[in-house]
Amino acid sequence: MTPLRALGSLVLFVLGSLAFTGCNEIEDTVAVVYVQNSLGAPVQGAEVRLFAVGSVDQTFIGELRFDTTQVTNAAGSVSFNFSEYYKQGQAGFAVLDIEATKGSLTGIGIIKIEEEMTNEQTVIME
Repeated sequence: MTPLRALGSLVLFVLGSLAFTGCNEIEDTVAVVYVQNSLGAPVQGAEVRLFAVGSVDQTFIGELRFDTTQVTNAAGSVSFNFSEYYKQGQAGFAVLDIEATKGSLTGIGIIKIEEEMTNEQTVIME
């Protein structure tokens, strides 16, 4: 191996190392809601709504900032992906209200969404 080739290989190795260590991969920001009945059994087919209202004071109720609805699967869970809303470097993400309904059963709760994590909450329907 000639000295010029060795130097070229070393430069490529260093640049490649910098490229891989300099990247900060953004992880998904996900909310998972588990819906159970009062006996602790999962509730399949429940409609789960996650939403947040903007600033609220005595004279003004803010607009909805998030409002999304999905239906639970056979395990009584539903997953919401908020990755497209998260901007890297943002401090904190959101606290969302949860409403779950199925027939005459209802349940409410809140979930704190932390960025780049899978956030979980259980709602009991009665």
